[in-house]
Amino acid sequence: MIDKKKRNYKSEYENYQGSEEQKKNRAKRNAVRRKAEREGKVSKGDGNDVAHKKAMDKGGKNSDGTRVETASRNRSFRRDSKGNLVSETSTRERKKKSKV
Repeated sequence: MIDKKKRNYKSEYENYQGSEEQKKNRAKRNAVRRKAEREGKVSKGDGNDVAHKKAMDKGGKNSDGTRVETASRNRSFRRDSKGNLVSETSTRERKKKSKV
């Protein structure tokens, strides 16, 4: 069993969540979600995410395009110990490629 260390939420907020860059990124993600809702692609509580074709962590923008994915598929990317995106290929996609 892996020992989980306790998260310091106050420190996380001070270092990242409260930063101006993060607030701007959150606003951009919310704008894309609202646009998809107006177009009828997603609705509140449907379990879908509006994903960027190129991850914002990797320099993607709203103008690069988006797609609707299930939340589990959109959130299953490998990350490093700091939570940064390592690979845009999900675990599910890597397994599928290895079987072929």
